[in-house]
Amino acid sequence: MTRLIVWRHGNTDWNNARRVQGQTDVPLNERGREQALAAAPLLAALRPDAIVASDLSRAADTAAALAALTGLPVRTDPRLRERYFGQWQGLLLDEVTERFPAEYARWRAGDPDPGAGVESLDDLGKRVGAGFQAAADAAPGGTVVVATHGGGARQGCGHLLGWDHRVLATVTSLANCHWTELRHDEVRGWQLRAHNVGVLTAEVPAGVGGSGPGAPATEAV
Repeated sequence: MTRLIVWRHGNTDWNNARRVQGQTDVPLNERGREQALAAAPLLAALRPDAIVASDLSRAADTAAALAALTGLPVRTDPRLRERYFGQWQGLLLDEVTERFPAEYARWRAGDPDPGAGVESLDDLGKRVGAGFQAAADAAPGGTVVVATHGGGARQGCGHLLGWDHRVLATVTSLANCHWTELRHDEVRGWQLRAHNVGVLTAEVPAGVGGSGPGAPATEAV
């Protein structure tokens, strides 16, 4: 049985500032680095066979904390990047609401393709899901840790599980440096075993919204 651990990156200054990150390469801040260091021993105890990460530095550097404990290399895969937020990337949330009121309203209502160049949820799920499957295929029967992003993690897991965006909208997003565990059974396919696992910390101030209605503001930024 293959085990896939989908690990969200640590905190960034843009998370805290309510600024849309999307695929902008924003580094971890001091808190994010501390979160990665705190979570890494828990993941190392799972004895991973491989580590794969988004090529954006906030995910790759999160993965590096685990690599330092396990001695495993980190393979990067651009398919694991966060949702592309088009014309919103780099803007504060307040600026998005002012400049793109119709698209923002659709996004908040759960429209899977709200416009403004924002990547559709279907495309996001297929892209990240393919990256997850490739990571799992590289270590069949083993444990693979994938460091990725909040919105991408949710849609990618949903793609493997066969859940559509309306079901995924009811699933809480991952906190920074928390993870989801999936396992693959040859008969039953992918199954959800655990969600939002990690070290308990104080809440981070709300940032920019994620991939579905009601998503915490820090999810996709």
